Amino acid sequence: MPKGTIRRLMDRGFGFIKTEDETDLFFHRNALEGVEFNNLSEGQEVEFEKGQGRDSRPCAVKVKLAGTENSQAEAEVSSTDTDTDTEAEAETEGGGEAA
Repeated sequence: MPKGTIRRLMDRGFGFIKTEDETDLFFHRNALEGVEFNNLSEGQEVEFEKGQGRDSRPCAVKVKLAGTENSQAEAEVSSTDTDTDTEAEAETEGGGEAA
């Protein structure tokens, strides 16, 4: 997935991403995934896919903060490991009392 930096945010719900090849790419708040437009700030690194706008110009779609997908996956794995450990401990403790 290409990366870029939020170059400019407009109050009307859209902005521009400075891509790795130094061009500006338009994005709309409806193209965001996993983040609210109001929580974005200029200078943040984002990942996106290139798409085509209503006017047939290139635009960014599926825009998300860089690294958020990996962070969420790590958090889910960590949470699953903790849940499994807790269940195993409960079964061990419960099994000892019943015997």
